[in-house]
Amino acid sequence: MPIRDTIGQLVLPFAHKPRFTRADFVAAPSNAAARAWLLGRTAWPDRRLALWGARGCGKTHLLEIWASEHDAVLLSGPDLTRDDVARLFGAQHRSGIMAIALDDAQGCADERAVLHLLNGAREHGMALALAGRAAPARWSVTLPDLQSRLRATMAVEMRQPEDTLLRIVLLRLLAERQIVVAHPVLEWLLRRLPRTAAAMMEVAHRLDHAALATGRPVTRAMAIAELGDLLPPDAACETVPAGEV
Repeated sequence: MPIRDTIGQLVLPFAHKPRFTRADFVAAPSNAAARAWLLGRTAWPDRRLALWGARGCGKTHLLEIWASEHDAVLLSGPDLTRDDVARLFGAQHRSGIMAIALDDAQGCADERAVLHLLNGAREHGMALALAGRAAPARWSVTLPDLQSRLRATMAVEMRQPEDTLLRIVLLRLLAERQIVVAHPVLEWLLRRLPRTAAAMMEVAHRLDHAALATGRPVTRAMAIAELGDLLPPDAACETVPAGEV
């Protein structure tokens, strides 16, 4: 439902849909190993590979690229059920599906669904790519069979982006949302924000809401008001250069 901000202006909750193409993915040292394993090799142990890393580091983007280029079925961990798995392998005989991607695999509440997916992919000779916040061997699972299969899964870490990549990520997120931020304000933010991709995603989300609510470009004052908990405690006390607000 639409919500109103504190000044009473209607803010419509349009969902932002990121683009997940190979052309949009920014190669960097922090994702080099993941790119090499997911996009450059096919000889994974048991034809199974897991990408892991913090929120926003690019796991979903890489998984979407791989799924698109291998005609893979793309599944969501939190939504996965045993019925879904049964239907998938039933359809495989008719459609010739040979690859599966499971995003946010760690978020699946049904351990047996994940176990059946891993077993079924192996039995049918299907490549299976997973993504999660932690390495599969560290997922909190209780089924011994699932534990053993996760421990045997090849896992590749996607590390936090470097400063150069963080800058590109924030610029792209702002551009995708058509958020106007003056160059001095942007540089001021980049010097003070936490050095994580998740922080950049949160910044874009909050500034998008604030810009929609006020109908104005992002200023330093607006950024401080919206991002106070992400900035150093003394950020609001810094002197504002002439011409910058």
